[in-house]
Amino acid sequence: MVSPVSIDLRWLTQPEVATGVTWGVPWKKGELSKQQLALLQLEEASGEPERHQVQSWPAAFWPDGSIKWSAHAAVCQRPAPSGYRLALASAPEGALDKPEAGRRGVLVRDTPEAYIVDTGVITCRVPKQGPGIIDRIVREGRDICSGGRLVAIREKESGVTGLMTLQQERFEGETLRAKLEQAGPVRAVIKLEGRHRSRSGSRAWLPYSLRLYFYAGLDSIRMVHTFHYDGNPAEDYIRGLGMVFSVPMRGELYNRHIRFGGDTGIFSESPKSLHTRRTKGRYLALYRDQTAGRIVSFTPEDDAYFLGLLDDSAQWDSFSLVQASADHYRISKRTQAGCSAVKAAEGRRACGIGYLGGEGGGLSVGMKDFWQKHPAGLEVEAATVPAGGSARFTAWFWSPEAPRMDLRHYDTKTHVESAYEGAEELRATPYGIANTHELMLWCTADTPGEDELRRMAEAAACPPQLVCTPEHYHDTRAFGPWSLPDRSTPVKAYLEDRLDGIIAYYQREAEQRRWYGFWDYGDFMHSYDPVRHVWNYDLGGCAWQNTELAPNMWLWYMFLRSGREDVFRLAEAMTRHTSEVDVYHFGEYAGLGSRHNVVHWGCGCKEARIAMAGLHRYYYYLTADERIGDIMDEVRDADYATVTLDPMRAYFPKDEFPTHIRVGPDWAAFSSNWMTWWERHGDTAYRDKIITGINSIKQANFRLLSGPTYGYDPKTGVLTGMGDDNWGRHLAICMGGPQVWFELAEMLEDPEWEDMLAEFGVFYNLPSEEKSALTNGVITGEPLRFEHPVLSVAIAAYGAYYRNHAATAARCWSILLGNPFGQTDLKEKEQLVTHVRELREIDWMNTNEASQWSLNTIISLELIGNSLPEKLEEAAALADQLSRA
Repeated sequence: MVSPVSIDLRWLTQPEVATGVTWGVPWKKGELSKQQLALLQLEEASGEPERHQVQSWPAAFWPDGSIKWSAHAAVCQRPAPSGYRLALASAPEGALDKPEAGRRGVLVRDTPEAYIVDTGVITCRVPKQGPGIIDRIVREGRDICSGGRLVAIREKESGVTGLMTLQQERFEGETLRAKLEQAGPVRAVIKLEGRHRSRSGSRAWLPYSLRLYFYAGLDSIRMVHTFHYDGNPAEDYIRGLGMVFSVPMRGELYNRHIRFGGDTGIFSESPKSLHTRRTKGRYLALYRDQTAGRIVSFTPEDDAYFLGLLDDSAQWDSFSLVQASADHYRISKRTQAGCSAVKAAEGRRACGIGYLGGEGGGLSVGMKDFWQKHPAGLEVEAATVPAGGSARFTAWFWSPEAPRMDLRHYDTKTHVESAYEGAEELRATPYGIANTHELMLWCTADTPGEDELRRMAEAAACPPQLVCTPEHYHDTRAFGPWSLPDRSTPVKAYLEDRLDGIIAYYQREAEQRRWYGFWDYGDFMHSYDPVRHVWNYDLGGCAWQNTELAPNMWLWYMFLRSGREDVFRLAEAMTRHTSEVDVYHFGEYAGLGSRHNVVHWGCGCKEARIAMAGLHRYYYYLTADERIGDIMDEVRDADYATVTLDPMRAYFPKDEFPTHIRVGPDWAAFSSNWMTWWERHGDTAYRDKIITGINSIKQANFRLLSGPTYGYDPKTGVLTGMGDDNWGRHLAICMGGPQVWFELAEMLEDPEWEDMLAEFGVFYNLPSEEKSALTNGVITGEPLRFEHPVLSVAIAAYGAYYRNHAATAARCWSILLGNPFGQTDLKEKEQLVTHVRELREIDWMNTNEASQWSLNTIISLELIGNSLPEKLEEAAALADQLSRA
């Protein structure tokens, strides 16, 4: 007997290699218990009888203890193009935890010194402490990798003697802690944490975390690597950062193979090429075999002359590919130290795959976002080592052949008035920020062919991902209220076109403006300068977006409602960037993030809203990504950081309160952190802290309408009112607060909290005289108190829906339809201009409003879509009428 629970799953991109995959599924309240997780099975949607072993665990809970989000792992040896179904089957409890007949799971042996992981194809030894991240990888009795380690190069400059000197110091990763996070049967996960230690001194710095993922029956290992910066940016320049693997070399030099992926093809060479000026006939065929990666052989007697030619020919010891920018890479090779490198090839965007091996197999390494996060590189050294020795294959996150990494601020002072930099204090420090990279290793028994390498590159660049249908995400109200695409009326179709057009514009703009690079990839820029035809890259608070006005949420809602792979990758890149680069993971500002600036960490405003879990939890629940889980856990007590750095220090001097916060974005950010910790870990202390805050707001004279600034004590969670008409109410609702609060309302089931949200939404856009009348003149409703109506539309739509308030619904649609984003087909309005090259621009563009208009339109279509006029003429008349009113 099979339960009616059956959830359709599909691939974002159909993988072409055997793959392990991990994904998340949302559930309605009370629909799935923790005990039922073991009964979930994965079936092919085509109706094929084959079942896939699945490993399941809870990711989040509803307050009643039922599953809110589950996470799953499976191995697909032949990925089904039709997708899969996750179904609940009737079976004895725990029966499906065990490997199925004929299929063995991944095995992990825990010894005092190491974890030894056996996937059934490869065996990998991971040391628990000390130098090195991998001791060895064995396949079919042969070592494929004889060691792996993290490497960093620090550069220091000195001009004391009158001559500029540069010193380089090499560091290697040293593991301090190891944890087995999962032990199968489908997936095993090992987390390593440590620091990079000097090879010539005692210094240890650059903390790292590294997760290794193993799947049953596969020859691949996924790695997620994060490094944190803890240096002095004026002295500690990073010249190189990467991961090096030792690969045993077997056989003759001409049977060793080096492969680098280019734009569309593969660079394929050997340390000893069969290409000579006399390579003809049979030897030309052998040369083709060599280039294709096949083992070749010679007879000493018959091939003596040609072997003599090979003895006389050059042997190439090192090879490198450096992606110096988003538009150029260079491949070069060198015979030995002391000799010049020879350019072998150049191209635009390398695909980020490389291979090194000899007779008996080798190692392929693929890097996600290779050219997007330049300057990256792949390097082979010691390829001519005698048989039995090991060559080195390095994946460079930051290539040492590029200019050094410079993390200094762009100026020595701040520019508050002229550039909207947020605080008089400079506070521009990278101390505590991070960056994450993803790698794939394949341990192959022989040299992969060109097609196979291309498939590996695609799997590394776009890791296989299973997702639910948009309808399932919508029906379970995953992440609160939002709408599915609906083109049933001319006006709804018009709005859908506007939403798609804004996404398409930013996709074009990221490419056109080259929003790429190690520290920049994933972020958008803030606002535009039409005179210079550039984004405000050099204007303080108007340069990089840094989560201002919640673009993460906009992109994730656009994915949820559409299921589009390109939108998923856009949102994924932004999440990786904003959760790592814009956030402080330790140090003075731990739990806070940096507001928008020329340099991502440059703004003096360090705020909880930048780092809040509510921005990142979409990616976590959709993919079960453990690194994002770490980041969300880090911020659960971010409210304590405001005691030493009061968000309102410029307006409220020190008094009887430990600190001062706004109900939004500050308390809204805290509540997102607490809600996420509570639903993930079941810790009701954080639920109670949310309730304490809500009860404090309930006691204010006008509930959520009061404030928005409060005195705050993080130890108790109590907010104490400081007035009913402080400035800045738009900040309470434009940084993701309403989206968090809507979902929180479903968890708390507190009618008064829902009514408070509705009341605020209805009140926000009322005429000033009505605001004053409703509050007996206490809240004046002056424009500065209720700025930017477009920012209010989501919570106003909630108020219109909750209170069935037609006038508020009409006003919402008037605001959205009267906004430039509601009136403009962006592609039609782009103008051709010349800057350093020809560009297409929209001269009034700003990401704040693009993000908020899109986000609020998506929510409004769900909550008050039935009040939207059907015809464009009626909608235009409504917008005009209410704008004049």
